[in-house]
Amino acid sequence: MREFRAQRYTEMKKSYTEFFSIMLCVFVFFVGNKSFAQSLDLNGMAIGWGTASYSEQLNGQLGIRYIPKLSAEVSVREKYSFDAEVSVNGWAASTFWSNDSIQLDEDLKPYRMWLRFSGDQFEVRAGLQKINFGSSSFFRPLMWFDQIDPRDPLQLTDGVYGILGRYYFLNNANIWIWGLIGNDDPKGWEIFESEKDRPEFGGRIQIPVWTGEMGLTYHNRSADIRMDSVNFPANFYGFVPENRFGIDAKFDYEIGFWFESSVNYIDFMIKEYTYTKLFNIGLDYTIGFGNGLNVMTEFFVFDNSEKFFKSGNTISFSALALNYPVSIINNINAMIFMDPENKELYNFINWSWQFDRWSIYLMGFWNPDRFQIYPGRDEINLYAGKGIQIMAVFNH
Repeated sequence: MREFRAQRYTEMKKSYTEFFSIMLCVFVFFVGNKSFAQSLDLNGMAIGWGTASYSEQLNGQLGIRYIPKLSAEVSVREKYSFDAEVSVNGWAASTFWSNDSIQLDEDLKPYRMWLRFSGDQFEVRAGLQKINFGSSSFFRPLMWFDQIDPRDPLQLTDGVYGILGRYYFLNNANIWIWGLIGNDDPKGWEIFESEKDRPEFGGRIQIPVWTGEMGLTYHNRSADIRMDSVNFPANFYGFVPENRFGIDAKFDYEIGFWFESSVNYIDFMIKEYTYTKLFNIGLDYTIGFGNGLNVMTEFFVFDNSEKFFKSGNTISFSALALNYPVSIINNINAMIFMDPENKELYNFINWSWQFDRWSIYLMGFWNPDRFQIYPGRDEINLYAGKGIQIMAVFNH
C-alpha cells in the first residue's frame, strides 16, 4: 500500500511539473511573437560566501549559489495581462571541520515557476511560488508556507506548488484563496509531510482597521504521520486532518505595533499535541539619533496542549533588533534573541554595503553551541557557536 502511494505521488508530481512546463512553453511562444510580446527579461543573482565558526569544534564553509530568473509579460486588451517567472536555485558548498573531515554538498532545483493572469483588481497565479503573509518579522506564527530566516539578508526560501487567487477591493481590503498539492517537504512550522494525493486549501481576508490592517486566515490539510520511535507506537501510520486558524494585525501610530497568532488543531492520538498555539507581539520605533536608529522588539510563545484553554509544553523567546543607516550605501543591523527557559542569548550583527550591482555583507554571531530558535528544528548549523561570515552578491 505504501509503495502504491509513493508511486502514485511520483506520477502525480511528474504530471504537475509537466502541466506547468506546458503552460510556460505556450506562454513563451506568445512572448516570442512580436505582435504579442511586451517585455522579456533575463536577470539573476550570484552569491559567494565564506564562514568560520567554533561550535564544539572548528568549522568552516565556502559556498557559491546562482539564481537566474527569466520573466515575461503580455498585455491582453489593455485591461488584463499574463506574466510568468521561471528561476532555478543552484548551489555548491564545501564544509571543513578541525578533525580534517570535508563534506561536499550541491543541489540544483526549480526556485520559482509560475504563470499569472491579472487585471486591475485581481490576480490568479499558478505554479511554484512563494506564499507568505502576516505582520511579524522574527517569530512568525503565520509562517505556514515558507521558512524565511530573519538572519538571512537575502530572505531566500523555497516555494510551494499551487494556485493562488487574490481580489483587491477599492477600500484596500483583499481576499486570498489558495489550493496546494505536490509539495514534498514539511512547510513552515510543520513537522509531518502532507498526504501526497490530497489537495490542501485555505484562504485569507485582510481589511483596513484604524491606522493599519487586520487579517484572518484559515488552512486545511491532511498530515501524513509515519512514526517508529520510543516516543510513539511502533510503526504507527495514518493520515490525520489538520486545521489552522490565524489572526494578525499591524498598526502605526507614533510607534509601530503588531500581533500575530496561530492555532493548529490536529485530531492526533497523542493528546498533548492536539492544539499547537503560537502567539507573537511586537513594537518598533525610530529614534531621532543621527540618521535614525530603528529599535524593534518581539515576544513569542509556542505551546502544545490537549485542550485549547490549557497550557502544556511551552517555549518562549524574545528578540531585540537595532538598525542604523550609517550612510546611503552602508548599514548596521544587530539582533539579540533570548531563551529565558535555558538562559541563553543568541547574538547576530550584520554590516552591509549596497552598490548598484554588488552587495557585501559582513556578519558576526555569538550563539549557543546548539542553535534552536524554532521548535522542531534542533540541528547544529554554521550559525551555532561563535563565528563570522562574509557574503558577496552580484545582481545582473
